[in-house]
Amino acid sequence: MWMLYALLSAVFAALTGILAKIGIDNVNSNLATAIRTVIILIMAWGIVFVTGAQKEIGNITHRSLLFLVLSGVATGLSWLFYFAAIKMGDVSVVVPIDKFSVVISMVLAFVVLGETVSVQKIIGGILITAGTFVLIL
Repeated sequence: MWMLYALLSAVFAALTGILAKIGIDNVNSNLATAIRTVIILIMAWGIVFVTGAQKEIGNITHRSLLFLVLSGVATGLSWLFYFAAIKMGDVSVVVPIDKFSVVISMVLAFVVLGETVSVQKIIGGILITAGTFVLIL
């Protein structure tokens, strides 16, 4: 099931760039990010309440909350820079650079989380890096 979710994530991430580029015309990129964020906030809390997950709020540890907050800050900064980039540049160039986060995430997963490094993962990371450079040059 996780693979289906990952694929759906990729599809909606692809739509994000295209829809945002169309919607950001004559709109400040920070304002566009704020509008998008409100929609995401409403959707996320709606799902929480529909599924009853709000009952679990008290179970969140201080450590988990800290890292969720830090993740939220990182996401917010990513979105602000992403919207500023697509406002100024071509989506077909910005998105591959943004998706270079895959390689950065892999390296951080190896170093910070201690995930297993394999030849397959290294080759995949090299190919993603090469593909990113081919698309931006």
